[in-house]
Amino acid sequence: MSKRRKYSAEFKRKAVALTRQPGVSCRQVALEIGINANMLNRWKREAEEASGKAFAGSGSPRDEEVARLKRELARVKKERDFLREAATFFAKESS
Repeated sequence: MSKRRKYSAEFKRKAVALTRQPGVSCRQVALEIGINANMLNRWKREAEEASGKAFAGSGSPRDEEVARLKRELARVKKERDFLREAATFFAKESS
């Protein structure tokens, strides 16, 4: 069973702020920062209801940074693998 991840109040506030940009959906922001869209919607609702007193959690910023870097590394590896396969495909086609 995996441990439940905890997020800092600052992380939640920044995530909610990203959803308030024009032309950006909650789902898109959630995918970019690596959380569930339903969780982000709940944070957004909590922020609207409690304004300045929302998010009294105790997540560690260091843990969040490590998680973010792991997600970014996984994304970059996928891109690298895709480009490697594409290069191989086009090399075979041109032969």
